[in-house]
Amino acid sequence: MFRRRDKASFFSRCCNLLWPSMGWSRTGNYWAHRVSRLPGSVYSIAAGFACGAAISFTPFVGFHILLGVLSAWLMRANIIAAVIGTAVGNPWTFPFIWVWIYNLGVWLGFGSGSKHEGDLDFAALFGNARQAALKFDLTFLADTVWPVFGPMLLGGIPTAIITWFLFYYAIKHIIETYRHSRVERAMHKQPESKLEVKTPIEYNDD
Repeated sequence: MFRRRDKASFFSRCCNLLWPSMGWSRTGNYWAHRVSRLPGSVYSIAAGFACGAAISFTPFVGFHILLGVLSAWLMRANIIAAVIGTAVGNPWTFPFIWVWIYNLGVWLGFGSGSKHEGDLDFAALFGNARQAALKFDLTFLADTVWPVFGPMLLGGIPTAIITWFLFYYAIKHIIETYRHSRVERAMHKQPESKLEVKTPIEYNDD
């Protein structure tokens, strides 16, 4: 179910991630059906997906799946749904997410932001931050990374909370609608004879 007969190459999968071959509308429907068919309660699946989506709005790039799984586990939600939910953060959405949470953090009062406005390269910053962390270059992390990461963290927390509720209720509605339609289709497929109500057999006292 939902699997290709011929396994796609790594290059094809990368291209499909950037621009789905089946189109954005069909891709959205595909993932909606896939999430709806996951085993578990409506709460478990919706909360799991919401956890993954919410974590995508934090600056912990490279740890979204791990943090999404951990948050889903703490909430007793579906872990697979959490992994799928992290796809909300992708090469198309990350630039908007990073700009939003950074500016929100500055607006909330974390620094002035004037030193970094207009010339921020978030992708390069995260790459350099990873290398600096591996080399224990605390000076670079404190002077260059933290003035940007700090506002993103401050702006990401309220954004993640709001995102969780938005995706929870949206996915909850999708799953309930999907399961209700499946029940209706199953009832219509049953033979009419099975749907007829049988009257009890009457016995004479004689």
